Amino acid sequence: MLTLFFQDGAEATGQELEPVVEEKTLSVIELIMNGGLGAQVIIGVLFVLLFIAVYIYFERLFAIKAASKLDNNFMNQIKDNVANGNVQAAKMLCAQQNSPVARLTEKGVSRIGSPLEDINTAIENAGRLEVYKLEKNVSVLATIAGAAPMIGFLGTVIGMVLAFHQLATSSGQAEMGALAEGIYTAMTTTVAGLIVGIIAYMGYNHLVVRTDKVVHQMEATAVDFLDLLNEPA
Repeated sequence: MLTLFFQDGAEATGQELEPVVEEKTLSVIELIMNGGLGAQVIIGVLFVLLFIAVYIYFERLFAIKAASKLDNNFMNQIKDNVANGNVQAAKMLCAQQNSPVARLTEKGVSRIGSPLEDINTAIENAGRLEVYKLEKNVSVLATIAGAAPMIGFLGTVIGMVLAFHQLATSSGQAEMGALAEGIYTAMTTTVAGLIVGIIAYMGYNHLVVRTDKVVHQMEATAVDFLDLLNEPA
């Protein structure tokens, strides 16, 4: 009579137990706090730049959105008043509309009676001023979009220099774990810089597109107004 003995678990199958590997997780806060004073300062600068970029984006977005609002019947009413010789009513209508197009039209209405070239020049000058108002602080977004990645890369370079300095001063006896931790902590500044730069870049391009739409609206209005003055009596 044969008696068979079976062992539980891995011994019964003849397989060896594999060691359990614990995954090491590291939060963003820990990366920042373990990066040293230099990395913390650079991350702080990048957060300030991010706040500035977001504030400028939404402030300009609401301003441009308000500037693009205009009554669809506005130019028809201007044409009727000018055709009837009621210039004062046309000026009052422009004053009621708080938009670049209305202010541009008001500048042209106030010059009625002057040579057409002078009216055109006055409208162009007023248009440049309105475009300048629309583009206020938008260039700051472009600056942040270009500077933020460079600032982040500067933090990484500083972190790498410090890591290799530690290796050099320890006569090659520095722990690889400590060096690796310092290196990937330093890389977080590049990641933060790229994130801020991408956000600022996308915000800048969106504002440029929205501003161009308002500029085209002003140009079309100016052309319509000049065509009205060129119509034969």
